Amino acid sequence: MIRRRRIESVRRYTAGFSYIEVLVASVLIAISLGPALEALSSGVQGSSIHTVSAEDAYILRAKLEAVLAESFLDLDAAANAAGGPGTASSYSDVVTLAGGRTLTRNVYLAGYDGDNADADNDPFTGADPDLLWVRVAIPDTTLELQTLTMP
Repeated sequence: MIRRRRIESVRRYTAGFSYIEVLVASVLIAISLGPALEALSSGVQGSSIHTVSAEDAYILRAKLEAVLAESFLDLDAAANAAGGPGTASSYSDVVTLAGGRTLTRNVYLAGYDGDNADADNDPFTGADPDLLWVRVAIPDTTLELQTLTMP
């Protein structure tokens, strides 16, 4: 008899959700829906920013590879004409991308002091004759690539 009462009370309790439980669950979902959608919108905005940044990085890498494909003598002449590491060389250009966005790619070339033979810790004074520093940068961004090249 005791056992039968327990089974009946368990059946009554698990028979289903009450109207109050459904109402409370609906209110909780409605309250949390706003912040959840706001969190998703910032993720969508971030993905578009990442897309632009990734496209810029690929264009920057393509320019660096194009500059490094030039002969060392031409690069050395352009470095001498530029006059120092802070002046953009003649290899700099402006690219028009899809959607009408323009992108400036500045190329900086300079002789490089790899062995610090003059002991002044300045990599651009007393440059080695067969070592060039190449930097490709997009102005007003943090995107840039640097490398050294030899003949």
